[in-house]
Amino acid sequence: MSSESPQNPYLSSSSCWKDSSKGKREAILDLSKYVNERIRVKFTGGREVTGILKGYDQLLNLVLDGVEEQINEPEPQTRLLNLVVLRGPTITLLSPVDGSEEIANPFVAQE
Repeated sequence: MSSESPQNPYLSSSSCWKDSSKGKREAILDLSKYVNERIRVKFTGGREVTGILKGYDQLLNLVLDGVEEQINEPEPQTRLLNLVVLRGPTITLLSPVDGSEEIANPFVAQE
């Protein structure tokens, strides 16, 4: 694995910044490798969307195209939103859509 590729494909917005010596925040997350790639975004409050990353800024605001919102309540369904601007402060998780999937925690006691 090269030093350029992330070891953990899941990216938390709270870990995307570091404080420099001058008091300014600088990005430690390089989203340029995900431009024109399909990503999954989860938000505070539980919303989740997938789409193609078209752009971003230093505040982690994202522009996605071909966006599908996954709605799980009252029953699972998908809603097509097309081009969307996502506010960075509300993002809790970014993940490339590359065939990875969320699995149940094997360390939680099963009933």
